Amino acid sequence: MSSLSNSLPLKHGLALWCPHSSSLTRRNPSSSIQFRSVHRNFVVASSSFSNDNREFVIVGGGNAAGYAARTFVEHGMADGRLCIVSKEAHAPYERPALTKGYLFPLDKKPARLPGFHTCVGSGGERQTPEWYKEKGIEMIYEDPVTSIDTEKQTLTINSGKLLKYGSLIIATGCTASRFPDKIGGNLPGVHYIRDVADADSLISSLSKAQKVVVVGGGYIGMEVAAAAVGWKLDTTIIFPENHLLQRLFTPSLSQRYEELYKENGVKFLKGVSIKNLEAGSDGRVASIKLGDGSTIGADTVIIGIGAKPAVSPFEVVGLNSSVGGIQVDGLFRTSIPGIFAVGDVAAFPLKIYDRIARVEHVDHARRSAQHCVKALLSAQTHTYDYLPYFYSRVFEYEGSPRKVWWQFFGDNVGETVEIGNFDPKIATFWIDSGKLKGVLLESGSAEEFKLLPELARSQPSMDKAQLQKVSSVEEALEIAKASLLVEQKA
Repeated sequence: MSSLSNSLPLKHGLALWCPHSSSLTRRNPSSSIQFRSVHRNFVVASSSFSNDNREFVIVGGGNAAGYAARTFVEHGMADGRLCIVSKEAHAPYERPALTKGYLFPLDKKPARLPGFHTCVGSGGERQTPEWYKEKGIEMIYEDPVTSIDTEKQTLTINSGKLLKYGSLIIATGCTASRFPDKIGGNLPGVHYIRDVADADSLISSLSKAQKVVVVGGGYIGMEVAAAAVGWKLDTTIIFPENHLLQRLFTPSLSQRYEELYKENGVKFLKGVSIKNLEAGSDGRVASIKLGDGSTIGADTVIIGIGAKPAVSPFEVVGLNSSVGGIQVDGLFRTSIPGIFAVGDVAAFPLKIYDRIARVEHVDHARRSAQHCVKALLSAQTHTYDYLPYFYSRVFEYEGSPRKVWWQFFGDNVGETVEIGNFDPKIATFWIDSGKLKGVLLESGSAEEFKLLPELARSQPSMDKAQLQKVSSVEEALEIAKASLLVEQKA
């Protein structure tokens, strides 16, 4: 992409592990942090937390914190022992809802709290604020950690209070990448989505909007644009790449989704850069000036250009300079005994592909939190063995002519074979050196979706030429399943 020297290059908002990114494909470096198994002295607090000592402290209020809390409860180690420190005003919730059901038009049954507190996203119990009280878990809301003293095992929070911990789990997630203020990134009417307050602000704008522009062609861009369609708003997506979700989708697959969005009235501006956002006479955003000097009108702008790991103030525990985030081992231990990191903020060994990765996805947030707590509280010593998994669901509001739901498992490397006509199904298979490495399926059945992780983890032999001859997604999956069964019996 070419742009003016003072234009802002955009990264699309694909909040996921990226197999093709050079920052995520490095092998485990020889200079990796050496992790030691060291026991810390726990300070056991009373159930009322009458002092400043906490045996276990989780910093963060998102998915990972909620699932970690559940695991502490399951092990009988929460009551009077666990404290969660969050910058948010709400108990942990299933964050993906914010760009999906939460943005549905007000007359189409939008999601609202307490409906999507963790752990309902995986079929678990709804952990409302009352749940944490019942389990004896101390919740500190809207009071983020401002500093850490690893020698004294203390945290200072924004209110000035000092918390002493025995073991610390950092689950701070990510912050939205923002446009600089000097180019209009903080104008009224410009939105970023990371928490409920952000989503509420956007809903307020959508209720009055006429012309919406979504910046970014990744997850956030696709989901927010689909929501804007439900509000019957003039909607345009702008991004610098050549096609949607470029880190994962093939060009032909992207074209299918772009055509679907166009059928719903969404317009695209691809391969462009943004110079600045411009305000109208009322001080609100009114237009976007592109790198070529042209402008596009907008009264509501949503920026979805990715996210950054929220490492502050924990830089002292050791960062990964390649993928970002806090470096951990396969049990989510940092270089400092007694301190762990999970979820989006953790740079961990991706065992199946032998490389260090940082995954921004709810499935990893849940699994990493559970694995970490089990390792901390029990004799579990096996390394976290995660299989990359991503999905999206859009156009699911009432009255939508077509609902879209795709899932991807594995690694998008090698050659691709695309099967199906997108009416509604389509599947893409990634084959490398004769082995199935990854598979994406749109509008599959429950049984078909269940097959995908088995295929991606087992990586059975696949004949590309044979796949290319099939006429349906069902037939292609049957061939893959047969290959899987042959290798399982071998």
